Amino acid sequence: MAETFRVVLVDDEPIARRTIQHLLALDDEITVVGESAGPGAAELVVAQRPDLLLLDIQMPEQSGFEVLEAIPPRTMPLVIFITAHDEFAVRAFEERALDYLLKPFSNRRFNEAIRRAKEVLRTRDAEAAQRRLLAFLAGRSGGGAIGEPTAAPPAETGAGAGARIAVREGGRTVVFRADDVTWIGAAGPYAEVHGRRGTQLVRVSLAALEARLDASRFFRIHRSAIVNLNQVLELRHLSHGDYAVLLRDNTTLKLSRSRREELELRLGL
Repeated sequence: MAETFRVVLVDDEPIARRTIQHLLALDDEITVVGESAGPGAAELVVAQRPDLLLLDIQMPEQSGFEVLEAIPPRTMPLVIFITAHDEFAVRAFEERALDYLLKPFSNRRFNEAIRRAKEVLRTRDAEAAQRRLLAFLAGRSGGGAIGEPTAAPPAETGAGAGARIAVREGGRTVVFRADDVTWIGAAGPYAEVHGRRGTQLVRVSLAALEARLDASRFFRIHRSAIVNLNQVLELRHLSHGDYAVLLRDNTTLKLSRSRREELELRLGL
C-alpha cells in the first residue's frame, strides 16, 4: 500500500483553494485533512498534525508568517509557501532553501513542489527542513521583513542560495561550493558528488541531498542523477523518443522522459 501524507491547506482565496484541492485529489499519496482561509489555521495545524502545510503568505486577517509563529516548533510541519510576492521575497525563500509556489503557478510547478516535499518526508529529512524554516522565522522576528536580508541558518542545515552545499557525516561536515559541482549521482543508498574536486561519496541519499539544493541551480533529470543547470551544454535526442544531457565536462547522462519538458523550461528552451 502506498505511503500517504497528511496535508493542510491555508489560503484566503476560495478559487485558489479549489484549484489546489483538485490537484491534490489527483495524487493518491496525499490526504487533505483540513483547510482554512487563515483565521484558526494554527489551531488546525496543531489539532491535525499534518506532514505538509501549503500556506499562502498574503492573507488579510492573518498573514502566513503570523500563522507559523503561532505554531509550536515541535508540531511544525514541512511547509510550502504560496506567494504572489515580488522577486525579492522569492530570493529570500531560495536563500534559505525553502520551497515556494509563485502565483500564478502551473500544474507542472505545483506537482514538482509536491514531489520534492514527499521525497523529503520519505527520507526523514523533514527535521533539517524544519530547522531551516525556524531559522528563517527567527531572522524575521529579529526585524527583517520579507525580502530583506536576515540571518542565514547554520551551514549544516541546508545549501542556501547556492554558495555552498554542506553535508554532515557523523563527526564531520563536508562542504562543497555549488559552482564546483557538475552533477550528483546515486551510489546505492548514498550519493556521489562530481565536480572540480573529482568524485566524492557522501553518506546521504540522493533524495535527501536534493532537498538541500538550490532548486534554481540544480535539477533532477533522472531518478539517479541531479545536474547543475549551469553545466548543461546540450540536450541530445536519441532514438525512440529518448534524450540525454551532455555536460561541459563531456559527461553524458540519461534524461527521464517525464522530466524533459521541465528541464527545457528551466533552460529557457
